[in-house]
Amino acid sequence: MYENKKFAQNKDHTVQLSDKQLQTVGVTTTMIQNRNMVKLVRLNGKAEIAPSHMSSVSSIMGGHIKSINVISGSHFKKGQVLAVVEDPQFIQLQQDYLVTKAQLESARLNLNRQKDLNTSKASSDKTLQTAQADYSTLNATLKGLEEKLRIIGINARGLSSGNIRSRISIHAPFSGFVSKITVNNGQYINPADTLFELIDPAGLLLELKVFENDVNDIKTGQEIAVYSNENPDLKLNAKIVSVVPSIENGGAAMAVAKLSSAHSEFVKGMYINAEVSISGRNTLGLPNESVVSFENRNYVFEDLGKGSYKMIPVTAGISDDQFTEILKADFLKDKKIVQKGAYSLLMMLKNKAE
Repeated sequence: MYENKKFAQNKDHTVQLSDKQLQTVGVTTTMIQNRNMVKLVRLNGKAEIAPSHMSSVSSIMGGHIKSINVISGSHFKKGQVLAVVEDPQFIQLQQDYLVTKAQLESARLNLNRQKDLNTSKASSDKTLQTAQADYSTLNATLKGLEEKLRIIGINARGLSSGNIRSRISIHAPFSGFVSKITVNNGQYINPADTLFELIDPAGLLLELKVFENDVNDIKTGQEIAVYSNENPDLKLNAKIVSVVPSIENGGAAMAVAKLSSAHSEFVKGMYINAEVSISGRNTLGLPNESVVSFENRNYVFEDLGKGSYKMIPVTAGISDDQFTEILKADFLKDKKIVQKGAYSLLMMLKNKAE
């Protein structure tokens, strides 16, 4: 703002306009008035992902990476093949299943035969019990192998000696995007090795700084509008889901918000802005153009009549796109306050001081 000691020493802070100046400036006046003001709080922060929506993907069984079908940052759909792994143990597991399945069928036939023989006392109870034990053991083994095949993505019920394969596919457990790829083609991986780090956009959280002056206005459940620096015209709806009440060293608390619906515009680590409209309150205010600023203080001009105007210091509160709240404004209730032309009067008063 302007630095002018002579202006500061001009104690009457009045300016006199000629008829010609009045016509040029086009001064209009208004009165202090009751307004239902809505406070707009602006916040900023970063987009983060809840730990519950970040997943590390590995292979159930070890093997060599034959292909990788995604790149870092790419989007994928639930069930999409992310990578293909190859290893002879996959063949062995399928063979074991088919052999066990054949043995189980043989054990089933033997058990039925032993039941018939035991009924006619042609075989002993011990022989029947052995047949039952063999059948139960093979049945449990087959169920276990079937479950292992299911886990690696092979449908055991459709398996035959003609469709045994040496490769398995790693499928996406949900829809999202790839945060990191930690393997490459040809690499041998163990079951404990992480292949991909995946992010589910449904877990996107917006961590917003709330300065001390606004802490009491920010509540859980409030609807907010959020937008990025890159695309400020695209405003999405979100809701505050929690507020950390403690004030940090930087003079700000933290509010956590969640988008009403997932949107590809927002990604982890992006800087974002938010606007929160606080419920209105009935207060005294003036049109925005009536309030002028000089050296970090706010002023209005009172119309004294006959082209004479006096600058009066005021304390401004909240503001919206039309009005500014004036705190402790009772002393202005009966005064005519300049609306159009207030800034021009400020410039004239400054020039007068100089």
